Amino acid sequence: MTQPGESILIVDFGSQVTQLIARRVREAGVYSEIAPFNAAAEAFERMKPGGVILSGSPASVLEDGSPRVPQAIFESGLPVLGICYGQQVMMQQLGGNVQLGDSGEFGRAFIEIADSCVLFDGLWAEGETHQVWMSHGDKVTSLAPGFRPVAASAGAPFAVIADDTRRYYAMQFHPEVVHTPDGAKLLANFVRHVCGLKGDWTMAEFRQTKIEEIRKQVGTGKVICGLSGGVDSAVAAVLIHEAIGEQLTCVFVDHGLMRSGEADQVVSLFRGHYNIPLVHVNAETLFLNGLAGVTDPEAKRKFIGKTFIDVFEEEAKKIGGAEFLAQGTLYPDVIESVSFTGGPSVTIKSHHNVGGLPERMNMKLVEPLRELFKDEVRALGRELGLPDVFVGRHPFPGPGLAIRIPGEVTKERCDILRKADAVYLEEIRNAGLYDAIWQAFAVLLPVKTVGVMGDGRTYDSVCGLRAVTSTDGMTADVYPFDASFLTRVATRIVNEVKGVNRVVYDYTSKPPGTIEWE
Repeated sequence: MTQPGESILIVDFGSQVTQLIARRVREAGVYSEIAPFNAAAEAFERMKPGGVILSGSPASVLEDGSPRVPQAIFESGLPVLGICYGQQVMMQQLGGNVQLGDSGEFGRAFIEIADSCVLFDGLWAEGETHQVWMSHGDKVTSLAPGFRPVAASAGAPFAVIADDTRRYYAMQFHPEVVHTPDGAKLLANFVRHVCGLKGDWTMAEFRQTKIEEIRKQVGTGKVICGLSGGVDSAVAAVLIHEAIGEQLTCVFVDHGLMRSGEADQVVSLFRGHYNIPLVHVNAETLFLNGLAGVTDPEAKRKFIGKTFIDVFEEEAKKIGGAEFLAQGTLYPDVIESVSFTGGPSVTIKSHHNVGGLPERMNMKLVEPLRELFKDEVRALGRELGLPDVFVGRHPFPGPGLAIRIPGEVTKERCDILRKADAVYLEEIRNAGLYDAIWQAFAVLLPVKTVGVMGDGRTYDSVCGLRAVTSTDGMTADVYPFDASFLTRVATRIVNEVKGVNRVVYDYTSKPPGTIEWE
């Protein structure tokens, strides 16, 4: 991915916000990767990073069998930064003491800077007080040899500690979250000043590196790439086409679960604009027949993923000799699908485009975007010259409308949802709000309510509207439409979409909700 020594390894102990550490490091211009603690030794050996960051965790270092840092990291002589649990596990392993906290410290806290530290360069000075975000029960009660305290809070006498000789630093608070206003700068100081990394990781560099990687991986082989109509598969296809040209054939499996007009757009862009060989498979009947009677969200995802691969297998045989299958897998997909063996992480939902393909296909995966977050994929798309209508498009899930129709998926329900969704997005664009929103879509609920239309009584479906703001899809806030906008959309949907007589707006953030309904 990048030159040895020019990256940061983040050891994940199961914190819900570990992904944010990776984002902050990348924002500082340094490539970073996350590895679960039980795979960290292997990742450390492969990456040869310039430094290591240890994440937080819901675990306690005082529990038997709680996660530990691979010894190779401490023996390497590289800089290490511990965050929350990362601080406690450093102390536990290096000769300090940790005790169960009486009450813990949660939420906004203030730390007083007691001494100078390279992490504070150009940021914090001795005697100042700064806001941070705490979330810990246990606390460090004595430091390992070589460490000195450089900041304290009311509940954490060792809020920041430093061992300048070994370049080990640790903090009890979370610098990666927005509630620690200077946190991103603290992390930037670690990767730039402590680790001495140049901070020149850019999309232009990523593009060149990836093109070389794709050429090396594929050689003279043929690749088939699945186009979904979304940003990820489009960017993956254009990048691979730039690397290997005619060796790539794109397969667009039209599963009948697309948004309005999307299939035509995909075909015209790739066949017309890019002149990329494209096979358009109309598989609507196959998918909808298979989804008949299926209501469980995971069962829907699994069926769609499996059928998608089955169709690919068939097309690969027709194309002949394709050794590789390309996918637009992203980093959040990879992270959310990882579950520690016996560890604290929970797989929230399976992503149909992550993981190995059935061995019977005898194809290898090409996943050029698997290290990128969504906004980085957009930046790469712009770097590759993709039109903004594609690059700026809201995320769309692989299983399509199937997971926006809780309950059974039918052609009739898909058609109703397509129309409602098109009205909603049209109004968002008309109001000039499309680019301010991360994702907006309609959901067709498995609920019928009584309504009055004209002089008659109706008994029709409820349409839910969802719109959120986010930077990477890992967390999301509700978009605050004004009441007049929502009234206008609801009026249009009820009047123009046969089968809907009530419209509601979803005010749930992520967490606790996910962005999609299923």
